[in-house]
Amino acid sequence: MTVATQLSVQPVSGTLGALITGVDLKRDRSPELIAQIREIWLEHGVIFFRDQDLDPAAFQDFAQQFGEIIEYPFVKGIENFPKIIPVMKLPHERHNFGGVWHTDTAYLQAPPMATMLIAREIPPKGGDTLFANGYAAYEALSDGLKKTLLTLKAANSSAKAEVTKTREDRIADSATDRAGSTLIGEHPVVRTHPETGRRALYVNFAHTTHFVGWTEEESAPLLNYLFAHQVRPEFTCRFAWQPGSIAFWDNRCVLHNPINDYHGYKRLLHRVTLKGDVPA
Repeated sequence: MTVATQLSVQPVSGTLGALITGVDLKRDRSPELIAQIREIWLEHGVIFFRDQDLDPAAFQDFAQQFGEIIEYPFVKGIENFPKIIPVMKLPHERHNFGGVWHTDTAYLQAPPMATMLIAREIPPKGGDTLFANGYAAYEALSDGLKKTLLTLKAANSSAKAEVTKTREDRIADSATDRAGSTLIGEHPVVRTHPETGRRALYVNFAHTTHFVGWTEEESAPLLNYLFAHQVRPEFTCRFAWQPGSIAFWDNRCVLHNPINDYHGYKRLLHRVTLKGDVPA
């Protein structure tokens, strides 16, 4: 039986996301399988796996089949694996890491191509993650607004208050020597995906501060409209974690938002990010 007939792909919403079953990622990482997974990933934006028994070495090895793993600028990696960071909330903490709609590290000059998470410890309830489709958000805009947005760049900062608050607990115990710095990246408001050729809306509530050449006050009405528009329910899917679950999303066209609804419980996932290119 070929790899192609072993895999089962089940879409999880009408807009994005697919659950892949019929594969043991600990045993099978053949080039043929990796190529097929990448094709499914590009089609669906975010893909999910269940019950994958991958220790940090195996998780890192699987992730790097898709690209070069890069370090996260503000939080140290886990022991012996500096490029795997803990995405953790402890029972006494109130803010979850990255708990706001965003694309990862849009403040870098070359933001990550992708992010991959594997669940280690999950609360008995809550802790799901939402994902949103940037292609669908762009395509649903009026022709007039599309034309305007195609002329604009946006500034993205690592220091917006809403997102820095979600890092506070991990900065307190796992900060890198860059944790106090502010990073700024200026990118097209609409980016063209380098592999699919499709256009995606590329702003996000956590990092985007203003349009280049506009003041923050001038930018706010249109940005607030876009922030609300890009996460409309019909553009989203929701994933409920279990230990051993993996989510792998395309950071060039997908936003995400981990839901902070599990106070009093620990939640721990491990994360890697894959090197991207300069948005165009």
